[in-house]
Amino acid sequence: TDELVSQYCEFQYGDTHFGVENFAIECAKIASTFAKNKTKALDLGCATGRATYELAKEFDKVEGIDFSARFVQVGSKLKEDGYVAFTSKEEGELISHKKVTIEDLGYENVKEKVSFWQGDACNMKPNFDAYDLIMATNLIDRLYNPRLFLDTIEKRLNVDGILVITSPYTWQESSTKKEFWLGGYKDKDAKEVKTLDTLKKILADRFELVHTQDVNFVIKETARKYQHTISELSVWKKK
Repeated sequence: TDELVSQYCEFQYGDTHFGVENFAIECAKIASTFAKNKTKALDLGCATGRATYELAKEFDKVEGIDFSARFVQVGSKLKEDGYVAFTSKEEGELISHKKVTIEDLGYENVKEKVSFWQGDACNMKPNFDAYDLIMATNLIDRLYNPRLFLDTIEKRLNVDGILVITSPYTWQESSTKKEFWLGGYKDKDAKEVKTLDTLKKILADRFELVHTQDVNFVIKETARKYQHTISELSVWKKK
């Protein structure tokens, strides 16, 4: 929707709030420190593309993929037209108009390294491969089959490749049928199942877990209403 596109433009390209750093920038910064090689990276669940550009400061080539064509058009527009204009909801029907340029963001020298594609994380085309880093941002709890994604992702990584997963684990049946949830429920023995524990089980034979940390983010809804969320970032090195 127009409103969601505007909200994510504000989230990725707008002001920071309550002392919480820009989430896309922070994730790209953390992910880059763990990548041994920096030839090609994938920003999966890139939304409006801010982290894709940030990764391009470190990598030779970065591809941004999102399920929403509307989202990836924003990143493409910044590359092609040199600016993004969006609205920010203030109160009721009142909005403010904002515009950021590629020069404001400091991406004029990296824009040729990035490209944006609409795609399905559970069914990506074969040409999306040979990555040194795959960053799956706030994605795992919105996939229709997260296990399928995890079972196939290492094939797209190079030797020494790094997979970074961030998620607040807000599982919901409107995105993922309950039988496909990786956590947030009790099993048949009434034991609590947490997402990170399931990730460890699924990835253990192909990845080594090397780091976890919390990364906060704030999404503005109106001038007086904000979402403050804590995403868990986990870093996995391909064996």
